Amino acid sequence: MAAATESPLVAAIRTLGFTNGVLYLLGRVLQKMSRGHCRLIRYYLVAQPVPAVWVPVCKPSDKDRVTVARGSDAVTAFFPRPPYVIAGRFARQHTCLVATSKDDFSGFLWYANDFYEEDEVHCRFVIDQPTEGVWDYDVHVEPRFRLGRTFARLWDAANMSLSEQGIKWSFSRISAFNSQSLQSHKRMGLQVLAGLTFVCLGPLQLMVSSCSPFINMSWNGLGRPVIRVRTKH
Repeated sequence: MAAATESPLVAAIRTLGFTNGVLYLLGRVLQKMSRGHCRLIRYYLVAQPVPAVWVPVCKPSDKDRVTVARGSDAVTAFFPRPPYVIAGRFARQHTCLVATSKDDFSGFLWYANDFYEEDEVHCRFVIDQPTEGVWDYDVHVEPRFRLGRTFARLWDAANMSLSEQGIKWSFSRISAFNSQSLQSHKRMGLQVLAGLTFVCLGPLQLMVSSCSPFINMSWNGLGRPVIRVRTKH
């Protein structure tokens, strides 16, 4: 009964912690008052260890496969992203692992070896040691396959490929407001490197972070922050 009557602030703090709970509600208020023109976004910059020798979680399957996609592959027509976005990723030589089930598209996972241009805010993440790390992003599983093993098969393939290349870390950013994702990643050895908070008002963007450059202000992408990504040791 108490949980049903608790205030939104108490519920947010209970789920996300004090700082993230307050910022989450502040962001909702700002977005509502500005009619969508003002956004508050908070990330954790994280590193996921890649085992030197990867033992697959899923058994091999003739029906469910994960392969490296090329821009000319027919399956890219089923990718749930605009064609120009997909073409741009292949042009930048990002790697796409695509999952299929009985030849039907079931999901994909992308990673970059040098840098990644964030598309939710104006920010560039640069891998400090490209021979030891990659930036993984846009892990997608089609709705009708989300109760299956597609997600696990994608990460099996990614970890197998990355470990063979001598990659030690896979970097990414996770919303500080997504507690379930954070907890699931922590169980896999996730290391939180920094916190980044963005306030966007139209073309104006303010970033405050716990890593260099710490404070940044940009206008419509001009002067956007560049975050060099490295582990703590």
